[in-house]
Amino acid sequence: MTGSTASAESRKLTNPFERYLTVWVGLCIAGGILLGKLAPNLAKTLDGMAITINGAPVVSIPIAICLFFMMYPIMVKIDFASVIQAGKSGKPVGLTLFLNWAIKPFTMFAIAYFFLGFVFKSFIGADAMDLVKIPFGLDLAVGAEHGAGTVVLSEGVKLLQIPLWRSYFAGTILLGIAPCTAMVLVWGYLARGNDGLTLVMVAINSLTMLLLYGVLGGFLLGVGRLPVPWQALLLSIAIYVALPLVAGYLSRKWILATQGEAWFKEKFLHVLTPVSILALLVTLVLLFSFKGGIILSQPLTILWIAVPLFIQTMLIFWLGYGAARLLKLPYRDAAPAAMIGASNHFEVAIATATMLFGLSSGAALATVVGVLIEVPVMLWLVRICTRTQHWFPVPTA
Repeated sequence: MTGSTASAESRKLTNPFERYLTVWVGLCIAGGILLGKLAPNLAKTLDGMAITINGAPVVSIPIAICLFFMMYPIMVKIDFASVIQAGKSGKPVGLTLFLNWAIKPFTMFAIAYFFLGFVFKSFIGADAMDLVKIPFGLDLAVGAEHGAGTVVLSEGVKLLQIPLWRSYFAGTILLGIAPCTAMVLVWGYLARGNDGLTLVMVAINSLTMLLLYGVLGGFLLGVGRLPVPWQALLLSIAIYVALPLVAGYLSRKWILATQGEAWFKEKFLHVLTPVSILALLVTLVLLFSFKGGIILSQPLTILWIAVPLFIQTMLIFWLGYGAARLLKLPYRDAAPAAMIGASNHFEVAIATATMLFGLSSGAALATVVGVLIEVPVMLWLVRICTRTQHWFPVPTA
């Protein structure tokens, strides 16, 4: 296990961007909001550069480019022989699947319903309403009732008028049933986890999401015939995971064959190391330049939505981390197993909320709040993980 130990030691956050990442994240969020305020046309133009499906923006091209440079430095470092070995690890993979699909969607439902439907309902406005798209496949007359909503005519278009808190609730559900398949590679790497195992779990989660995302969404939301966003899911997984994965594998193989392992580790990786963090920071600036206006106009609403999302993230992390300790997993497997459940695939959640409910809906806003709390909270969990490595058994040679 000498190589693993050396790899873990090499991940000490000596780079100033990594050591003070929380500070940089805060500055980038503020900078993004300020950019959106000072140069709204620039933000609007960049936000409009997207691949659309059924008229809804599914993949932002600027964000996709940033995510590629965020993921590639991690992918190229992975020894794919370790991926095959990690795939044989039944316990962490089983734990991740159990957390993501048997627990996480239902705890999100319960926590969000309690806070948005009861605790914060009066603050949101018990009588406040939201206009969302009519569920796919339904042709309802104006005045007809569907679930908790009523069909109304707005600017010549039939929409469903539902309580605003229910619209926020729908967005939190879409986040809760979308386990992370991209950013978790960054969190696992920073936490000095098993990159090979993380990649295996990402691949499995991507496949299970294709099967279960629409089914669980339809069940938990109760939105009639919920369209399974196959195209959005496939495109998102292809761009955010498969593309940097293939690029990393091929370039690693070529560099090792032509330049040798010493050059690869001492020269190439040394230059590449800060790229992932810089790409993360640029991504944040872009995201919040797109959505900063919404956040500034509804600051308290952001708080009401953020509370259940934060509680859900912490609950799932500690359930996963505690279960990993009970299962006596080594730390390198325990950290990514807990983190992949705690984090969310907010890109897919935002795209799905936009397709199902509309770009200006409360559901879409709730998924954006997921972005707002995702990075700082996950960085906090990374720090917790690195400081609690001694809780787990040390693997024997």
